[in-house]
Amino acid sequence: MTATAASPHVMNTYGRLPIALSHGDGVWVWDVDGRRYLDGLGGIAVNTVGHNHPRLVAALQDQVARLIHTSNYYHVPGQEILARKLVELSGLTNAFFCSSGLEANEAALKLARKFGHDKGIARPEIVVYEHAFHGRSIATLSATGNPKIQAGFGPLVEGFIRVPLNDIAALEDATAGNPNVVAVFLEVIQGEGGIHPLFADYLRQVRRLADERGWLLMIDEVQTGIGRTGKWFGHQWAGIAPDVVTLAKGLGSGVPVGAVLAGPRAAGIFGPGNHGSTFGGNPLAMRAGIETLAIIEDEKLIENAAAVGAHLKAALERELGALPGVKEVRGQGLMIGIELDRPAGALLGRAAEAGLLLSVTADTVIRLVPPLILTAEQADRIVALLAPLVRDLLA
Repeated sequence: MTATAASPHVMNTYGRLPIALSHGDGVWVWDVDGRRYLDGLGGIAVNTVGHNHPRLVAALQDQVARLIHTSNYYHVPGQEILARKLVELSGLTNAFFCSSGLEANEAALKLARKFGHDKGIARPEIVVYEHAFHGRSIATLSATGNPKIQAGFGPLVEGFIRVPLNDIAALEDATAGNPNVVAVFLEVIQGEGGIHPLFADYLRQVRRLADERGWLLMIDEVQTGIGRTGKWFGHQWAGIAPDVVTLAKGLGSGVPVGAVLAGPRAAGIFGPGNHGSTFGGNPLAMRAGIETLAIIEDEKLIENAAAVGAHLKAALERELGALPGVKEVRGQGLMIGIELDRPAGALLGRAAEAGLLLSVTADTVIRLVPPLILTAEQADRIVALLAPLVRDLLA
């Protein structure tokens, strides 16, 4: 298959670039024609430790030779090891493992509903946010705040109350006198929604309100978790403790794995038979998660994400921030968005032609979520490749 070929047998669900990637090393990938690209996308915030990391490769090869899958009829020792580590890092108490962020978010929504039913609430309601993205199943799509991707899939699931970002008065007004509200579900930095951060003070206010009203505070850390923002979890910048955290993407460095972490108020809601996952917590995924966390710690990738992310953001602001047409450079750690005043989709192909992989989200926001091993020199290379393309687009 050449880099420009497309299969007539694969369902047409993606607007792909005419590139077929062959292999990678570190922050670099090569296509089947031998062209090299700097990976500023990291598999959409997935390839935490980069490509072909020798420790991860060795661990996965070892595990494949032992067990890949067994099912949850049996104990999986890796689940206890990974759960113990995630609990230690998050301050929560228990973990459930699945295979994707969508599954993790679906489980969180079920947790919230059962939390309500256990309190005698027949029609539980969950607060969600404008511009949010939580997945593409019917329930997570209903929680998502993007009418464009919801179109054609109605009727959506009921039971959601939508509010604007960073407006505690709006949250209070939308829920006033409503005894059916059971949870608030939010992203610390909205990823697909355009790299929109929720402010630390606002997060603390939501935590206070949830405590006052007996709600669960559930945080979707599918994209912000596992070191992406310069802390293990994005909510840690606000110094709060959620009741539920969902994870996926970077947890397995490319091996599909999702997780739901729960604190004392939520950990006992599910019992046997309430939820499950055929592939969730399989030995290969657990080994990937365990090794990913170990590499992050040993190579100080949290600190690297904070330092190199600040360097990259400052360089982007310096090169692009004052340009007419650039509305804002925002984000934290190695999760950065550059919002333009016009559609930016054309940059996908132009950047690839220049040797840089990135994404455009919410139509006008250039998103950079590279592997956490990115160096300052490589960050400078991203800016050197991207800046002239943005200038040309805005000219």
